[in-house]
Amino acid sequence: MDGIIFDVDGTIWDSTDVVAVAYNRTISENTDLPVRVTPDDLKQLFGKPMDVIFSTLLPSIPYERQRALAEMCFRQEHAELEKKPGTVYEGLEEALKALSAKYPLYIVSNCQLGYIELLFRKTGYGKYFKDHLCFGQTGTSKGQSILRLMRENNLTDPVYVGDTQGDADACREAGIPFVFAEYGFGSVENPDFRIRRPADLVTLFAQ
Repeated sequence: MDGIIFDVDGTIWDSTDVVAVAYNRTISENTDLPVRVTPDDLKQLFGKPMDVIFSTLLPSIPYERQRALAEMCFRQEHAELEKKPGTVYEGLEEALKALSAKYPLYIVSNCQLGYIELLFRKTGYGKYFKDHLCFGQTGTSKGQSILRLMRENNLTDPVYVGDTQGDADACREAGIPFVFAEYGFGSVENPDFRIRRPADLVTLFAQ
């Protein structure tokens, strides 16, 4: 194994409470749509590409209007997260510190531009990661984003840690093993590995 790639939402932190506030404020201030987004809605949607999330949340408006509202939501989301960051999972930093001493760590997420940088700024976790890619940079499937990160960092045998079936599917597309973080948002059939808490990663990769 020559690297560990992490998802963000549901794997490193949970920002759904804060993001729901941002989305609802943006939608109510800029439309007359009777749409209210809950944290549970976002837990079902996070991990999907951002254009899919907004086509699901706002199916009654044209795609270009969805994109414009998405950009407004992202600005509001970042402003809210600057004031109140997401909740980091217990034991996560200790696991990152231990793992980064043995393996290069990376992030691939389906998030928008600036979100991973915000995560690093608010948590201080950037020091543990060698590189990152997001949907806002690549515009491709998560599987293709994983493959691009692998090419750019000369990785041949990494694993991916995530919490949704979409993450598992992306790993199949990229041809790498998947570690299912059971503490996150989703459920996954037949992952290669399972962890119940972040600290389990240290044990899993202790060899």
